[in-house]
Amino acid sequence: MCLAIPAEIVEIHDDMATVRVGEAMRKASLMLLPEPAELGEFVIVHAGFALHKVDPKEAAESLKLLRELASLTEDPAVE
Repeated sequence: MCLAIPAEIVEIHDDMATVRVGEAMRKASLMLLPEPAELGEFVIVHAGFALHKVDPKEAAESLKLLRELASLTEDPAVE
């Protein structure tokens, strides 16, 4: 299953951005965004494409919920 997740833009080079999700850095295309993106903005990323901008507070809440969901699915027997 693939999820669209909020990510912060930390670098922009032409139509590509480096985005941060927690401690992870990924590349994302900016070609599908309806308007230009700027450093520090949050975008929803799915399958390597930034789809739209998102409010930082909404991004933080979404990431918090995703972390909680992930912690519920972890196998406590595996450590």
